[in-house]
Amino acid sequence: MTRIFLIIVVISVAIMELIDISIVNVALNYMSGNLGATIEDTSWVVTAYGIANVIVIPMTSFLVNNLGRRNYYIGSIILFTFCSFMCGNSSNIWELVGFRFFQGIGGGALLSVSAMVVYECFPKEKQNVASALFGIGVFIGPTIGPTLGGFITDNYSWPWIFYINIPIGIITTILCLRLLPESPFRQKVKQIDYLGILLLIIGIGSLQTVLERGETEDWFATNYIVFLSISAVLALLLFVWRELVTPHPVVKLSIMKNPSLSISAILTFITGVGMFTSIYLTPVLSQRLLGFSPAQAGLLLLPGSIVAIFALIITRKLLQNGVSPALIVLLGFCSFIYFNFAMSRVTLEVSFGTISCNLIFRAIGMALLTVPLSTLAISSLSSQDMPQGTAINNMMRQLGGSFGISIINTYVTRRTAEHRMILVSHITADNPTAMERLQKYTSLFLSKGYSVSDASQKALALIEKNIVKQSLFTSYLDAYLFIGIGFVSVLPLLFFFIRKNKNKTIIIAASDH
Repeated sequence: MTRIFLIIVVISVAIMELIDISIVNVALNYMSGNLGATIEDTSWVVTAYGIANVIVIPMTSFLVNNLGRRNYYIGSIILFTFCSFMCGNSSNIWELVGFRFFQGIGGGALLSVSAMVVYECFPKEKQNVASALFGIGVFIGPTIGPTLGGFITDNYSWPWIFYINIPIGIITTILCLRLLPESPFRQKVKQIDYLGILLLIIGIGSLQTVLERGETEDWFATNYIVFLSISAVLALLLFVWRELVTPHPVVKLSIMKNPSLSISAILTFITGVGMFTSIYLTPVLSQRLLGFSPAQAGLLLLPGSIVAIFALIITRKLLQNGVSPALIVLLGFCSFIYFNFAMSRVTLEVSFGTISCNLIFRAIGMALLTVPLSTLAISSLSSQDMPQGTAINNMMRQLGGSFGISIINTYVTRRTAEHRMILVSHITADNPTAMERLQKYTSLFLSKGYSVSDASQKALALIEKNIVKQSLFTSYLDAYLFIGIGFVSVLPLLFFFIRKNKNKTIIIAASDH
C-alpha cells in the first residue's frame, strides 16, 4: 500500500510540473496588461522557466548522488511551491521572470526524479508497467495545461495559475517526508566536475534562449542572438569532450553508446517536437483565427486526454503480452501522422467537433509513443545508469519541444509572407473576382453612409484583413503538414528496434534447442 501511495504522489508532482510548462501560455496577454509590460517582455516568463528546466534535467543524476534523492526531491518541491507563491504575488514583469526562473530550477528535478522513483517501485521485467503509469503523467500534464489555464484566466485572475500549485506542493511535501526512501543505487560523488557544470549551464542556457527568443528577435539580425548561438556551440562541444574524458562527469554521456538509449533519445526528441508543437499550434489557431475563447480552446484537448488514459492502459497490456515495443511505436507514429495530415486539410469553417476528433488521434499517437520509448530507453541499462538514462531521455523531450516551437514559429512567419504575396498578386484590375469583391465591400460601406473615398479605403482594408487571415490560416495548415512529414522521415529508425527484437528472438530460440 505504501508503494501505491508513493507512486500516486510522485506522479502527481510530475503532472504539477508539466502543467506549469503550458498553463502560462494562455495567460500571457492577461499578464502583459496587468503588469504593464509588452507581450515580448512577458514571453520571458515562458523562456526563463524553459532555460532553468532544461539546464537542471540532465544534472539530475549528479544532484541525486551528491545531495541524496530524498533531500534533493523534497527540497525541489519546496522551492517550486515557494516560487509559485512568489510568481503569483509579483508586482512587475521582471520580478515574475526571476521567480519563474527559480521555479524552473525546482521543477527540473520533479520530472526525472519522479520517473526514477516509479521505475524503482517495479522489478526490471515490469518496467513497462512503470512506463505506462508514469506516461499518464507525462501526457496529461502538457495536455490539460491549456484547458486549466483557459478556465482560470476566464473565470478568475492570472495569479491563480501559480497559486493552484501551493496546496499540491504542501501536501506532496508532507507525504514525501513520510513515504520517500533514499535511493538504493546512490553513488557518493567523489569529485565535483565544476567545469562540466559551467559548460552545461552556458551551453544549454544559451541554446534554450536562442530557441525561445530567436524568432522574436529576427534571429541573427540581433547581436545577442549571434553571441549566444556561438556560445552554445562552443560550450556544448567542450562539454561533450569534457564529460567523455573526465573520470567523474556531471552527466555520464558515455551511456549514449548504448544503441537502445541513443535511438530512443532521437525518437523521444521527435516525439517532444510533436507533443509541444501540437499543443502550441492548436490553441493559437483556434483562438486567433477560429474565434474560440481560451476555455473553449483548452476543452478541445479534453476528449483526447480521456482517450489517451485508456490508450496508455492498453499499451501496458500489449507490452505485458509480448507485443514488440517497436510495433507500438510505429502505430503511435502513424496515428500522429494522420492527425497532422487531417489538420492540414481543415478550413476556416471547421467545427469544434472536427478539431476535437482530430486531436483524439494525436492523443492516441502520443500515448502509444510515451510508454514504449521510455521502456526502450532504459531497457538495456544497468540499475546504476537508469537515473542518468531517464534524465537524458526527459531532456531530449524538452529540447524537442523547444526546437519544435522555435522552428514552427519561423516556418509559420515565412510561409505567411509567401502566401500573402501569392494572394496579393491576384488582387488586380484584370481579376474579375477580386474586382467584384471590392465593389461589393465598397457598396456595403456606402450603404452605411460613408463617403465614396472612405468606403473605398475601408473596402481595401477589409480585403487586406481577409488576405492576412487567409495567409496566416494557410501557413498553420502548412505547419501541421511539415510536422507530419518530419514524423514520416524518422520512421526508418524503427528498423533498428525491429532488427534487435528479431535477433533477440533468434537467440532465445537457439537456447531452447
